[in-house]
Amino acid sequence: MLQNLEIEGVRLIYQLGWFSSGRDKAARDLLTTSYNSIQQGEIEAELSFVFCSREHGETKESDLFIKLVEDYNIPFACFSYQNFKKIRSEQNPNLNGPMPQWRLDYDREVMSRLQDYNPDLCVLAGYMLVTGHELCEKYDMINLHPAAPGGPTGTWQEVIWQLIDGQAKQTGVMMHLVTPELDKGPPVTYCTFSIRGEPFDRYWQEIEDVKPDSPEKRIARENLFKIIRKHGLAREFPLIIDTLKAFGEQKFKIINHRVFDAEGKSIMGYNLTADIDKRLEGIDLSTED
Repeated sequence: MLQNLEIEGVRLIYQLGWFSSGRDKAARDLLTTSYNSIQQGEIEAELSFVFCSREHGETKESDLFIKLVEDYNIPFACFSYQNFKKIRSEQNPNLNGPMPQWRLDYDREVMSRLQDYNPDLCVLAGYMLVTGHELCEKYDMINLHPAAPGGPTGTWQEVIWQLIDGQAKQTGVMMHLVTPELDKGPPVTYCTFSIRGEPFDRYWQEIEDVKPDSPEKRIARENLFKIIRKHGLAREFPLIIDTLKAFGEQKFKIINHRVFDAEGKSIMGYNLTADIDKRLEGIDLSTED
């Protein structure tokens, strides 16, 4: 795959593909933050295309996302996952299994619609689908996951509840290589932060001080949930930007679905905690709201 090669002394710009379901404001914010960083020269790359798994008219949020892509004049492709699933379900109501044939067929159609593009790297940014093995083989893809390497899997909501139920002391955010196994790809970059000490301890203590199964217990858990989410969310955008910046500067390479540093050494994730903490200096994250 093309990796910022030089041809006759001219460096080819690093090409990024962008996959999203466009389901909420966060999806738009992720795209806007990355687009602005590219326009400002912070990320040495360009957006080759944006793909959305929803089409015009499906939801208000995805329509806003599609309009944003159009306003940025980025090449765009879409293919409705829900409509495709509905058609296949009507044809065969016994669709089951973790990766049934119709899901692989959906991925093949996606690849067909993107055949004119040759991205160096694809970013899954709010793409709410598990990718099949063929799509993973076709593209080098990275995904944002709201936990540190080795941490809980699932959606960000599921991750936080697992942290609370397990009385975790630390969590983080990572960008990892995409594999067919959900959230199990090797880490590319990550940062960590403690969920003990200030401002977390009083929320943990509130949970301990109230009776089990009481309304107060639920409220205390929700308050802790909010503060953990706030600290994690504050790190997501900086981690994405720093990761894409590092790829654009060729600090990392992906070869045969493994991550290597600039010297060709295989690595299991690059710790960007210090860089992310520096970006967050002066930002008040002490309350859950």
